[in-house]
Amino acid sequence: MKIAFVGKGGSGKTTLSSLFIRYLAAQRIPVTAVDADINQHLGVALGLDEDQAAAIPPLGGRLPLIKDYLRGDNPRIASAEAMIKTTPPGSGSRLLRLDENNPVFDACARQVPFDGGAAARLLVTGPFTEDDLGVACYHSKTGAVELCLNHLVDGREEYVVVDMTAGSDSFASGMFTRFDMTFLVAEPTRKGVSVYRQYREYARDFGVALRVVGNKVQGPEDLEFLREEVGDDLVVTLGHSDWVRALERGRQRPFAELEPVNAAALRTLHETADAAYARRDWERYTRQMVHFHLKNAANWGNERTGTDLASQVDPEFVLREEAPSPQPA
Repeated sequence: MKIAFVGKGGSGKTTLSSLFIRYLAAQRIPVTAVDADINQHLGVALGLDEDQAAAIPPLGGRLPLIKDYLRGDNPRIASAEAMIKTTPPGSGSRLLRLDENNPVFDACARQVPFDGGAAARLLVTGPFTEDDLGVACYHSKTGAVELCLNHLVDGREEYVVVDMTAGSDSFASGMFTRFDMTFLVAEPTRKGVSVYRQYREYARDFGVALRVVGNKVQGPEDLEFLREEVGDDLVVTLGHSDWVRALERGRQRPFAELEPVNAAALRTLHETADAAYARRDWERYTRQMVHFHLKNAANWGNERTGTDLASQVDPEFVLREEAPSPQPA
């Protein structure tokens, strides 16, 4: 299952995504965490120190390797250089599976250990550096994530959890349609729900499953405000957590000591995400992939690569859960 956490800056998006990742890992559910936020705080939120988090090889820095592997022997893609972030898979492409080794995970993924023997795989896009200033946008980093999601075949009891960039910035590409469930973290304020309204309007035409997680909820008035503003999209709320505050101060405590009310909220998120499995539509998923690829090709991709990128679309190909395993490298 592919799950996104979105929200405005400061809403607690990274904290909530890290708690959900820890919850899944504690249930011994395979989980791959992806830090796609420009601020790159997910590794630390998962318990790594700053140096450990900074040492993880960024996906954005391994883009040639990623493209070359995913291209496989797809005859519609002449070279890795002709691939862009939206390039869809086709016959001959290599697909990514969460339960199989592949050069992409070998090069970029690192295991994050938790207490009790639990663990999660962590991938990061990489930070925005001085070399990027004035010459690149952050989508050049997240493009590697989008390309991997386009080639990912995942099942029900395995999770990819992506901490997205803040605000509605993910709508600058098609990545917002790549998820089975999008959890929008909102504080009980007017600014807190403004990103929800943007997401709701943008996502409506694409069938994006969107649910709201109320954060920093301190009492009945906060809860009533969120219910009035987001209605039935509100799935659960969380309040203050001494466990989280200790973690933010660098004091690791066993996950089993998380407050029962917050553990119950995470269980509700898991149940909500799992219920989305029944609504999976691989044909629509593939159509949307192609739609955004053609749009990006016409707007900038064809000119940048010197290639008619529409020719990369395999009209007979549909990404499916039972798709064949990728060919060996």
